[in-house]
Amino acid sequence: MIKKKSFTVDELKRKLENYCVYQDRCHKEVEQKMHEYKLIPEAREMILLSLMKDNFLNEERFAKSFARGKFKIKSWGKQRIVRELKFRDISAYNIKTALKEIDEKEYVQTIYRITENRNEVISESDIYKRKQKLIGFLMRKGFESELIYKVVAEVVA
Repeated sequence: MIKKKSFTVDELKRKLENYCVYQDRCHKEVEQKMHEYKLIPEAREMILLSLMKDNFLNEERFAKSFARGKFKIKSWGKQRIVRELKFRDISAYNIKTALKEIDEKEYVQTIYRITENRNEVISESDIYKRKQKLIGFLMRKGFESELIYKVVAEVVA
C-alpha cells in the first residue's frame, strides 16, 4: 500500500496557490483539491480565506475567463456557458457579469460561421433532416433556440 505524503498547512497553501496561478479556478475545484488532502475543516477554511484574500481565488475573474475561453476557443453558446458555470456553483451575479464578456456582434458572427461550416460537412440531401441535424448541433453548443432557427433558415435555403 502506498502511503500518501502529508503536508503542513503552509505547504498545502503554497501548493494550492500554484494550482490557482496555473489557471483560474472556481471555489468548487479548489475545495475538491483540498478534499484530496483530507484537511480538517478549520485548515480548509483558513486556506480558502487566504487564497481569496491574496486574490489567488476570485470567482468573478474565473467566471469571466471561463466564458471568454469557452466562447472563443470552443464556440459555445451562452446557454451552455451558463449551465457549466451553474454546475460549478458560480453565483447568478457572476454569471451575468461573465456573459457581458461576450461581444454580441461576435456572438452572432460565430453562430453563422459554425452553422455554415457544419452545413458543408453534413452529407444529408433531405433539407428537413439537414436542418434537424444543424439545429441539434447548435442546441448542444448551447445557443438560444430563436437564434438557431433564424440562422438555420438563412443558411439552409
